[in-house]
Amino acid sequence: MEQETVLDLFRKSGALLEGHFRLSSGLHSDRYLQSALVLQYPEFAEALGHALAERNRHLQATVVLSPALGGIVIGQEVGRALGVRAVFVERQDGAMTLRRGFGLAPSDRVLVVEDVITTGGSAREVIEVLRALGNKPLAVGGIVNRSGGNPFEKDGLPLFALADVEVKQWKPAECPLCKAGGRAVKPGSRGAGAALPATGGGRA
Repeated sequence: MEQETVLDLFRKSGALLEGHFRLSSGLHSDRYLQSALVLQYPEFAEALGHALAERNRHLQATVVLSPALGGIVIGQEVGRALGVRAVFVERQDGAMTLRRGFGLAPSDRVLVVEDVITTGGSAREVIEVLRALGNKPLAVGGIVNRSGGNPFEKDGLPLFALADVEVKQWKPAECPLCKAGGRAVKPGSRGAGAALPATGGGRA
């Protein structure tokens, strides 16, 4: 799957938003990729999961591990395409942890899968959970990488993404949209409803 094909799925589903956003990292941005909107369509989710699985098939993973909530759907689709288990970690008392009876053995070959990688923070928390269990992840996979590089290079892990997207982002004190009098909204909040799909939206 080519990068433009991936982004076209985001556009068709209204998942590529423009506006003034406050990201989970605390940074502000003028564009936001809301992967839940593209993954709500099973045929889109299946196609993206299959494409990401093909990028990582050579690693021979035995388990796909994703962070809740955003990584669950794409993790499930990658696991289905690879024919392996797909499990997830979730936050409990402020820390990511493996719950719900999920188990991993040190011998498991684990592929970490995220939806959109911005700073890599969520995926890195997953990596820390793995290492605490005595397991070394194989790599990190994502639908879109908007970090501008590989945030996991220091961890010695390759990053496989279907699309690399450059999105402007600023610290709040340096945000030109704030200086122009705009108010940043958290994507998915009621205030973010004013954001418009980059190409007019609508599923084709």
